[in-house]
Amino acid sequence: MKHSVNRPPTPDKDDAAEGFEKDEVTLREIINVKLVESGEKENLMELVRDRLVECGWKDEMRIACREHVKKKGRKDVTVDELIRVITPKGRASVPDSVKAELLNRIQNFIVSAALCV
Repeated sequence: MKHSVNRPPTPDKDDAAEGFEKDEVTLREIINVKLVESGEKENLMELVRDRLVECGWKDEMRIACREHVKKKGRKDVTVDELIRVITPKGRASVPDSVKAELLNRIQNFIVSAALCV
């Protein structure tokens, strides 16, 4: 950046391009806004919660948490540490059927939202 006593710094070309990209609204953000506005996001969250309970995923994660706490000692484990350790296991163990159902519902929502525009 070029500096002057009388004017603010002039951004370099690279800085200006980055600023433009940050101002653009991504397709992901647009879809998220539409999901929230329609109430569909909450419906999808509930669907995922129900499916994870039905398939036993929630119980598996509870057991993994308890094992980690038992291994490290109750007083030596923080919630942040537990989240950091369990999150990768949890994400990796979500059943493909749950992921597929969620993806299908999102795709259907996008198609129906596009037709309504």
